[in-house]
Amino acid sequence: MGGNIDINKYDRLFLTKLLRDMLLIRRFEEKSAQMYGLQKIGGFCHLYIGQEAVATGSIAALDLTRDYVLTAYRDHGHALACGMNPNEIMAELFGRITGTSRGKGGSMHLFDAKKHMYGGNGIVGGHIPVASGVAFKIKYNKETGVVLCFFGDGAIHQGAFHESLNLAKIWNLPIIYICENNQYGMGTSFHRVSSVSDFSIMGSSYGIPGRQVDGMNVLEVYQEVKGVADLARSTGSPSFLEIKTYRYKGHSMSDPGKYRTKEELEAYRQQDPILIFKTALENTAILTEEEYVEMDKECKDISEAAARFAEESEEPASETLYQDILA
Repeated sequence: MGGNIDINKYDRLFLTKLLRDMLLIRRFEEKSAQMYGLQKIGGFCHLYIGQEAVATGSIAALDLTRDYVLTAYRDHGHALACGMNPNEIMAELFGRITGTSRGKGGSMHLFDAKKHMYGGNGIVGGHIPVASGVAFKIKYNKETGVVLCFFGDGAIHQGAFHESLNLAKIWNLPIIYICENNQYGMGTSFHRVSSVSDFSIMGSSYGIPGRQVDGMNVLEVYQEVKGVADLARSTGSPSFLEIKTYRYKGHSMSDPGKYRTKEELEAYRQQDPILIFKTALENTAILTEEEYVEMDKECKDISEAAARFAEESEEPASETLYQDILA
């Protein structure tokens, strides 16, 4: 692994679970892409392939009996990392009644109140104030939880981001704002639209500490998030992390990704967070190739089973159109 991380100080079960969680996200997303190509999934579908270390490492630092996760529309990985059921997630992508939101939310609006996963939100930056509100609830009720609020680099320039950070500092809210900088806002490099290239400094405008984190290194992500989560629990202080990562697929399934070169994509594929971590575990005799193959098969089987479950599930009945509506 990169940096100065001592992999041997971690428990084997913890390390192998990190790898399995990333693998499950990867295989689930690959199956989702296949199902989209077969027109089983309609509408928008934003894949998380390449970014698995961010959700996995971050959410591993939480206690979801008291902590909360909110994210944007590229949410399948976060949902799986929170422990949501793969069958129900896939059924939601298919628009079936057995889905996490009874088929009404689709790919961008995965949600599970019991798992403290509050979306899945389709409006760029729109959930950042909502996450701040959840953190306010924690403080108001004198709870011990923290909130992770994930968003892409495209949300950095939304007013909601700046307003939320300002209020979070004024009220000293236990929230960690995480920018998953995958280098592109839709089809535009973030360098072309941002006056600064180091987003982590943006928190300083509001007195909030910021750091850049290697988002292709799952243990580095875990360590950094755990550190600021512990700080939030002990002092209530908000933090801001720019976790630098890369998506291997287009912005959504309809994006062919013509705006980047094959050389750039190949260079980032050499930094695949799953293969890097697998190699590190093998080099330290924590994992064998045979164990990895079996783990990979399990994740593929789960993803296949999820697709079958979704295919066999019922369409929502027409009367459900008027249910779950707050008047």
